[in-house]
Amino acid sequence: MEEVNVVMWIDVCGCLPLTVLIICSVCRMVRREHVPVIYYTNVLIANLIPLSMQIILVAKLDYNKNSIIYPSIFFCGAMASLYFKMCIALERYFLLAYPLLDCIRQTQGSVLVCVLVWVLCVVSVPLAIVLQDSSRLVIYALLPAPLFISCLAGTLKTLPAATSVPREEKQRVVGTLVLLLLNYFVMILPIIICKMLYCSYFYIAFIFFLLSPFVDLILFFFHV
Repeated sequence: MEEVNVVMWIDVCGCLPLTVLIICSVCRMVRREHVPVIYYTNVLIANLIPLSMQIILVAKLDYNKNSIIYPSIFFCGAMASLYFKMCIALERYFLLAYPLLDCIRQTQGSVLVCVLVWVLCVVSVPLAIVLQDSSRLVIYALLPAPLFISCLAGTLKTLPAATSVPREEKQRVVGTLVLLLLNYFVMILPIIICKMLYCSYFYIAFIFFLLSPFVDLILFFFHV
């Protein structure tokens, strides 16, 4: 549909170069020993995968529409982005609720988690597409929902007790979790529901889904 093509052009011409630019900025932050941003970097890298696949669609390049390669790559990147945002939510929550339990916030622990997420997505998503089992993809996409809610609720509950954390850092944590929650329930969950119910408004939900990487760029301001 024409609206979907317009949004894809916006993604390719706007979101794709901005994502590359912010990845470069984040890498500079890491070299300068700023706050750990490994999960956020992986979110951006994962977003590059579906954004790059959209180039094939908007440029109308010759490809086999029946091939499972393109949807496998697209949804693998999208699922990895979703799960890395789940890691960000957990890391932010642990910062306030369990400051001594910092395994997920240490460099070695975060690298291990990132490797596990990539392996999980690279193996499970293409397998579900090959088996034409869309219910698996729906389950994978629904798993982060209770976690986003629990992390935000738990963080708001523990804010008064986290006296050792500066006020500015608390605001960043809450802002990050609110943004992740809104991103999921406004731009990701609707397309899952439409897929489950075979809703006729699927293409509208898909447009919101395509705009999700723009919201991920806003997370940069909570990591600087």
